[in-house]
Amino acid sequence: MGGIIYRTLTLQRGLRALLTSTLLGVSLAGGACHEHPREATGRIWVVDDAGDTVRLQEPARRVVSLIPATTELVFAIGAGSSLVGRTSYCDYPPAAKAVPDLGDGIKPSIEAVLAQRPDLVTLYNSGQNAAVAGRLQELGIPALRINTDALSDVDRVARILGTVTGRQHGADSVAAAFDTALAAATRPAKGPRPRILLLVWEQPPMTIGRGSFLHELVERAGGENLFGDVAASSGVVSIEAVAARDPDLIFTTNEGPASFATRPEWQVVPAIREHRFLGVSGSEFNWPSPRAPAAIRELTARMDAARR
Repeated sequence: MGGIIYRTLTLQRGLRALLTSTLLGVSLAGGACHEHPREATGRIWVVDDAGDTVRLQEPARRVVSLIPATTELVFAIGAGSSLVGRTSYCDYPPAAKAVPDLGDGIKPSIEAVLAQRPDLVTLYNSGQNAAVAGRLQELGIPALRINTDALSDVDRVARILGTVTGRQHGADSVAAAFDTALAAATRPAKGPRPRILLLVWEQPPMTIGRGSFLHELVERAGGENLFGDVAASSGVVSIEAVAARDPDLIFTTNEGPASFATRPEWQVVPAIREHRFLGVSGSEFNWPSPRAPAAIRELTARMDAARR
């Protein structure tokens, strides 16, 4: 499961139930999370992406991170030793695997979280996590609900985590290095760009829109998202719509041949018939992270190789 985008993994649960159109109940408006160093009283506080003011008496020392992106960033800013719980999908850095696994991070077990005695919990900003956040707050445990959908969230969330863990300097360093590396990895827009179908789920076919960081990775690598006109982060599309747009390459989150490639209904798409796949597998393609510049460089190289 490590090669499937975390956000799509959580969405699949809803698809199996009734193919929820709310995409995990995530606010696609991209609400901002505002950080403040300290109040006059000395207490630390931030306003999270659900609009809640989350307060801590002192920097968090026992953090349960139930978002792979925040797990990676907690380590990146130098606060990895404070992590006492993580999701099953938190595979980076390798040190994260030594942290207790508390499940997939969506509607987590309150008992499992409490057993780690956290003084801060980070949750994906999903409607499915609202009740969990409320219950934790009732128990006196600060719970941050965070959006981690865009590349701009990397330095933004890093600084939020720096504030609540007392690692502001480390967070500022991560943010500055990320912005520099991102600019260096971005290919200048010139000449024709390969049109890429970002296919992240097969039945029904689900693609990525411009609301996702994957759209940003492809565009920065010199490609064009076939469904970049879709405002949401993802959406269901028909095979007929894919065939009409005639992609040059098919992006998939696995290295080997896609399982749907031999299905008769997909043969109307030339890129499928001709096996023009752009398969990736690393978790740098699963969520926005400081590794995004490396992901962009890999995509650029693969697109160049596919066009030779």
